[in-house]
Amino acid sequence: MKMQGSDYDDRTVFLGEWGPFQQIVFFLLCCSIIPNGFTGLSIVFMGDTPSHHCHIPAHYNITVQWRNVSIPWEEHGGTIRLSRCTRHRLDLVKSYSDQGYEPWTDVNVSEIEQELCTDGWEYDRQQYTSTIVTEWDLVCADDWKTPMTSSIFFCGVLTGSFVSGQMSDRFGRKMVLFSTMAIQTIFTLIQVFSPSWLWFCAFYFVVGMGQISNYVAAFILGMEILSPSIRVLFGTLGVCLFFALGYMLLPLAAYLIRDWRMLQLALTLPGFLYVPLWWFIPESPRWLLSQGRVQEAEAIVRDAARRNGVAAPEVIFERTQPGNQAEKMQSHNICDLVRTDNIRCITIVLCLVWTTLSIGYFALSLNTANLHGDSYLNCFLSAAIELPAYTIAWLMYRYWPRRMCLFSTLFQGGVVLLLIHLIPQNMIGIAITLEMLGKFGVTAAFAIVYAVTAELYPTVLRNTALGACSMASRVGSISAPYFIYLGNFYQSLPYILMGTLSVLSGLLSLLLPESLGMPLPDSINHMQTIPCCKRSERSKTYNFTSVKGDEDHSDETMVDSTISGLKQ
Repeated sequence: MKMQGSDYDDRTVFLGEWGPFQQIVFFLLCCSIIPNGFTGLSIVFMGDTPSHHCHIPAHYNITVQWRNVSIPWEEHGGTIRLSRCTRHRLDLVKSYSDQGYEPWTDVNVSEIEQELCTDGWEYDRQQYTSTIVTEWDLVCADDWKTPMTSSIFFCGVLTGSFVSGQMSDRFGRKMVLFSTMAIQTIFTLIQVFSPSWLWFCAFYFVVGMGQISNYVAAFILGMEILSPSIRVLFGTLGVCLFFALGYMLLPLAAYLIRDWRMLQLALTLPGFLYVPLWWFIPESPRWLLSQGRVQEAEAIVRDAARRNGVAAPEVIFERTQPGNQAEKMQSHNICDLVRTDNIRCITIVLCLVWTTLSIGYFALSLNTANLHGDSYLNCFLSAAIELPAYTIAWLMYRYWPRRMCLFSTLFQGGVVLLLIHLIPQNMIGIAITLEMLGKFGVTAAFAIVYAVTAELYPTVLRNTALGACSMASRVGSISAPYFIYLGNFYQSLPYILMGTLSVLSGLLSLLLPESLGMPLPDSINHMQTIPCCKRSERSKTYNFTSVKGDEDHSDETMVDSTISGLKQ
């Protein structure tokens, strides 16, 4: 018979809560998350656009006075700056220079016709030696390529979410974790040698596939191996703090290395340090049991008992009865996430919440280079605010109902973002503070929704469900760069949209079933029921009972067990 989550926890209680085995698994899985913190967000610096203007070739041989007025001035965001995409017609400027005319004295410069930057651009090299923008001139008519670069990365994340979840449920958590870590590291290294923007984006797509896949696999592996109390610590604090640590290392590395290729190389090298972890991180015993591989699961648990210095019972897990082997080996796929009314409602609500959180988190993270002040400091603050956010999320998750945790953080983040457009433009400090508080709420909610999703879905679908929710959220992350782009038309529009979506998603999260204190389900029948589906699910069950009322007692027993499962 199939083992429920509470049965597994009861059978492995002899291992203890926090022995050497759990400590090693906890720490190593958290360490595997660090590269994800700087890989996905490195585009903040590698793709930043420094100040620039049209290049004036030296062969035009114009006087210094005329060279200084060759670039017109323009207004942008309430300030006056040199035009970034136009210049005065150089043939006319050279003619005036050759004739000895003085700008503004003999010629009204503002009346000279303008032209596009046909000879390239000159970039301010004070902050960056090079970025992908300066190397491939992703400005003016090609400025759409900058947000597109981030969107292509998130398209890779979307693809990885779709593929890795089902692969992990079929081939195992450990195999997918290490194979996708290898993909991420190797293709990030190849990306250093990109000859063009198209090749950079192609490699970035594959990096995105690997990045989300190893994150989800590591998260699920820890949730299934660790004991219940440590599971909460791992899901809401452990992996998140180590992700934030990687994120905080990004502005430090970018500050020290101003060339995008060298920065990318420096961020790649730590990935090779994770190869030895293969011999220290085990496969998930829960997943092995769900596949009918009882002996392998017992071997892992017995090894854990040996490391913890405790004696294991003679029989840990009962062998699967032959009659139930087909049920135990039944394969599941993404279609099971919408097979019943209950699981369909849960999936839809969670996908909407994940999408909103992805928009808010990545839009606010990618926007740090556009904030007033030092971009390195702003990025560090955006990363540092995640530390208290994850800590608060962990404390809330320990004591509060899951729905209230998710609702309160989403609602707080949304309300704060809505307040930004009420702040006068000259009060920059207050606006940045509110944006960081909005990032605080969205980050805490993101940490909570991972753990909530893992608790609501059964073992046979858990990684597929997390992958599917993550896949749905990538619709948000793909569009996040363009939320920032909307600020060019109305500065507060991104905050109004993100705040409204966060508040609405917070209200929607109240529809989810409560999982506080409940064991992890191992089959679809063990899932909690969403409140709005309870009545319909029960009516279907009782209707089935009335139709089959004349059949034998074994059928009645099956229906009774179904009703009992719905009441859990």
